[in-house]
Amino acid sequence: MSDFPNCPQCDSEFTYQDGILLVCPSCAHEWSPAEEAAAEDDAAIRDANGNVLESGDTVVVVKDLKFRGGVVKGGTKVKNIRLVDGDHDIDCKIDGIGAMGLKSEFVRKA
Repeated sequence: MSDFPNCPQCDSEFTYQDGILLVCPSCAHEWSPAEEAAAEDDAAIRDANGNVLESGDTVVVVKDLKFRGGVVKGGTKVKNIRLVDGDHDIDCKIDGIGAMGLKSEFVRKA
């Protein structure tokens, strides 16, 4: 059909361009492709410094994190993280502690 993406609201494939906007004739939704790309970038999980994290990265804990069984000291290096959905968006194994969920705001990319 067309080279334009499907409508983000109704998933119609009959979208067309009107100036700088894309328009869906089925539901009358109008959107900007540039804003859509920026929104996808915002969905990325970022560390404390704003760097985009990916599964398999190595990160460093930036401050002491207390939990029920002890403390993860600031400066602890965590290898091979896995990104997940939820409040704690990083699953990992920390040497000496075991499996744990971390929030990305408390780590920086190594």
